[in-house]
Amino acid sequence: MPSFAPQKMTSLLRSLADRIVPTANDANATKPGPDGFLTAKGIDALFPRTKAEVDGEECLHDCETCTVQYPRKFSIDEDDKLYGEIKGWSRHILVATGKTDWVRDVEDEKGSVMEAVGKHGSAVEGGRLMLSASNIPTASDFFGEGDGKGDYGRPTRVLLLPAFQWINGVTPGTVPDVFKSAINASSTNTQPISSSDTSSQTNGTLSSHTDLPSLASLQISAESLPEGVSLSSCPHRYLILICSQATRDARCGQTAPLLKRELERHLRSLGMFRDLGDERPGGVGIYFISHVGGHKYSANMLVYRRAERPRTVVEQMENGTSAGVGGMVGGKAKAEEEGEAAQCIWLARVRPEECENIVRFTVLQGKVVKPERQLRGGFDREKGVVSW
Repeated sequence: MPSFAPQKMTSLLRSLADRIVPTANDANATKPGPDGFLTAKGIDALFPRTKAEVDGEECLHDCETCTVQYPRKFSIDEDDKLYGEIKGWSRHILVATGKTDWVRDVEDEKGSVMEAVGKHGSAVEGGRLMLSASNIPTASDFFGEGDGKGDYGRPTRVLLLPAFQWINGVTPGTVPDVFKSAINASSTNTQPISSSDTSSQTNGTLSSHTDLPSLASLQISAESLPEGVSLSSCPHRYLILICSQATRDARCGQTAPLLKRELERHLRSLGMFRDLGDERPGGVGIYFISHVGGHKYSANMLVYRRAERPRTVVEQMENGTSAGVGGMVGGKAKAEEEGEAAQCIWLARVRPEECENIVRFTVLQGKVVKPERQLRGGFDREKGVVSW
């Protein structure tokens, strides 16, 4: 028997075990939450899982062409229950630093925007703000002036989620005003995408959002921004965020670049990969971020998906490739992506051989392939459901 057969057999058994669907009725259980959304107590109440009869036999098998492997002695916790154990959050900001690793607590990065966010955290309104340092290039990096070590002496930019908005020109000194004028005025994860789209659900998720504020009341006014600060829409349709902070756990530093390499391989074939600094509309941006909790379940991956009409994988592939290189159609650039994040799907224990199906089903369709083993939680603003 070939030497790789036991490894393949183990992978197959794990894959089959991961897809055993719970028979208990509580798999779809929900309960009312204090913010008007429902809390998905059951693992199937939040995101749909893949099913072979609907999604094809591909969803039952990991990628067979994957050549990327974790270190031989790589080991994580495979026993803990994952779903429903994360803290809820209202907004998420990614601070561009141009680095892939930081001091243990990013709020201790001297002179940084992260430090200022920590100092002025009491000014945040509307629920918990998740703070992440990221490897997103700074403005200095774009102009070839960055030192690759996180020069905090110049303005940087912050990606605000779920708004999918860049806040440009942010400095530690402008953070309090940015809180007031932009972050606190933006939508939250428990703000419905559209009251007209979600006010009459028939699948048991939501019956009404009449008690929640309208999106019109949460618009950010450009005139209220501090001097030198501006807003622009993030051009990507999807975001994949991977924890890379080795100072917290070496496994995060090991897994992030390996997963990015494999994700890039599959996204390039669809014309949807967007590298750092690639501002073409559409596609998938992949960023490394600081510690999110649960490094013993490495790799942690957050997938943010914009609101959109349901489309098949083929349609989404066409969206990535029909525009050609540079996102051009008939010599004209496609319209900039619009819309806020409708979902965030938080996965853990992600391995390179699982990236193909994560792209195919999770990123492009909002489905979870291995919920029992990998799903930690998230939100769906169109269904009005969160995991916390």
